[in-house]
Amino acid sequence: MGAAMRRIHVGNALSAFGLGFTVPYLYVYVAQVRGLGAMTAGLVLAVFAVAALVVLPLAGRAIVRRGPLPVLLATLVTAAVGALSLGLAGNAPAVLGAAALLGAGQAVMQPALATMIVDCSAAETRSRAFATQFFLQNLGLGVGGLIGGHLVDTTRVSSFTLLFAIEAAMFLLLAVVMSTVRTPHAPRIADAPAVSAKGGWRQLLENRAMVQLSVLGFVLFFACYGQFESGLSAYGVEAAGISTSALGTALAANTLMIVVAQFAVLKFVERRRRSRVIAGVGLIWAVAWVVAGYAGLGHGSQEMATAAFVSTYALFGLGEAMLSPTVAPLVADLAPTGMAGQYNSAFALVKQLALAVGPAVGGPLGASLPTPYIATFLLFSLGISVLAIRLGKRLTTAQDHPWLAARSRVVARGGAASESVSA
Repeated sequence: MGAAMRRIHVGNALSAFGLGFTVPYLYVYVAQVRGLGAMTAGLVLAVFAVAALVVLPLAGRAIVRRGPLPVLLATLVTAAVGALSLGLAGNAPAVLGAAALLGAGQAVMQPALATMIVDCSAAETRSRAFATQFFLQNLGLGVGGLIGGHLVDTTRVSSFTLLFAIEAAMFLLLAVVMSTVRTPHAPRIADAPAVSAKGGWRQLLENRAMVQLSVLGFVLFFACYGQFESGLSAYGVEAAGISTSALGTALAANTLMIVVAQFAVLKFVERRRRSRVIAGVGLIWAVAWVVAGYAGLGHGSQEMATAAFVSTYALFGLGEAMLSPTVAPLVADLAPTGMAGQYNSAFALVKQLALAVGPAVGGPLGASLPTPYIATFLLFSLGISVLAIRLGKRLTTAQDHPWLAARSRVVARGGAASESVSA
């Protein structure tokens, strides 16, 4: 790992650490501490999603034209201003405006950092680089949330202001760290032929493999991440009788599984076809939904229901650990030269759409119709496997099985060397 990649990973950890301070407590802060009510708190969460959907289509073009670093630095300053403003806002308009700035900054941060990882890695090391990023993100979120939970006091507004100030400071510190990164030169649209400059979104949409991956990505995020804090938690509380403390334990089990399993599964994942790995994740998540069904619809004891519910989140974590070194590198490998920023932003847009639709569908369904809820997302998980196998038919060996492609290149070079020596 080079110096640039090390600093990028440190930056990822810092940003996740800052987000961990505030994300778990945002609803409580707006609705109760500021006394603005549940409606305003819900609007704040909606503003985060809307801001991301507005800026991401523009972010890809900016990253391709200007490079990821200038875009990242601008979004970090924007996010820092938004975080600090949110900690000081005392009325609904100020809170919503600050949330828009913070949401826009967070949204663009992801594809900008992903493009920097692409620029600083080779095809052979990309899976490990993205696995490290995902590991550090979850570790940072967990540690930040744990420390924030001990600092926060719902009777004192100043304690929440401190949390948002720490988050803003983390963003600014990340900007300082990232400003020292010197990434290898990657072609931009200005360097590419004129036909590539005109391609943009049309060129992306003509890439059938990328379109299929985007559809698969929507289902992945809709059926998993979009349910964590909405449908699945509502189902657990209403159908399985899970306590809030047990729900916290389940979320901790998810993070712990990712932290423990990430590098344990990496070597296995790196040597397999990416499409088959994603298909395997669909099967693992199908088992997770069956276990969740037992938790809420079975007739076991409350202890068994709680254990099953916690196991559901742990199984989701195992699937996430398998996806992190698989999906993001595949997006990068599908992108033409100089277009990684556009493709990363497009995939981030798909993720935001899924995260916006997922809670809206899953929340009411999980709370009021538990059996259809489990059946629906069990089918979605099996659909992931089907979509992944279909995607694999459109991928080249280098895209679907880079370890085998790299090994073949090494063998070919060795064979050429042997022939020249014998000659």
